[in-house]
Amino acid sequence: MTLPQHLVPSLDGVGVGSAVVVEGDEAHHAVVVRRLRVGERLLLADGLGRVATGEVSATTKRSFTALVTEVRDEPEPRPRVTVVQALPKGDRGELAVEVLTEIGAARIVPWAAARSVAVWKGERAAKSHAKWQATAREAAKQARRAWHPTVPPLATTDDVTALVGAADVAIVLHEDATEPIGALALPDDGELVVIVGPEGGLTEEEVATFVGRGAVAVRLGAEVLRTSTAGVAAVAAVLARTSRWGGLTS
Repeated sequence: MTLPQHLVPSLDGVGVGSAVVVEGDEAHHAVVVRRLRVGERLLLADGLGRVATGEVSATTKRSFTALVTEVRDEPEPRPRVTVVQALPKGDRGELAVEVLTEIGAARIVPWAAARSVAVWKGERAAKSHAKWQATAREAAKQARRAWHPTVPPLATTDDVTALVGAADVAIVLHEDATEPIGALALPDDGELVVIVGPEGGLTEEEVATFVGRGAVAVRLGAEVLRTSTAGVAAVAAVLARTSRWGGLTS
């Protein structure tokens, strides 16, 4: 069974034999909720590619210490995938973040699309953004990711257009598109952007704006997926055709 992972602020300077002290909510959950005990082995990650294997040497209710037995540095997976996720209603935003993190997205960008039912403003925006960040953090630990995804603040359509312009390949999921996602030529490196619209769909103006900046409108199939699951289906279809999942490059 894969060892449990815990996130630490930094693993700089940590080597075999180092003692790493984990404190705060991370340690409290491990010791009190998971009942972590002395002698257990675990993984410590900084979310930036460094992962240490350690053995617990001491615990308190708000901290634990692990003696490091192995350290490895993993390169960031390529190509890097950014998913622009239009705000869903209810708790479907957290679901989208969870599955996108598990599948390997490097960045999950919340987007206020024209037809988004949910609205992030003021205090609600801060709380919702923090919830997305926490969901990504926990999902990354569950998935044992060495590189944890980033969740930037709420993006506007202009922000998304800029992401499209900077990408090596950008795709817009659109049920009326004629191009199947499997027909795209994909690089085995670089920056990929996937845009997922809201429950009410993308407007013609949004699609035209993104396509005009270089994106390709694609369809996943005959079925119409929910906004909370369309992104993970698209990323899976993309990664299956790259070396990240052992596929062949186009």
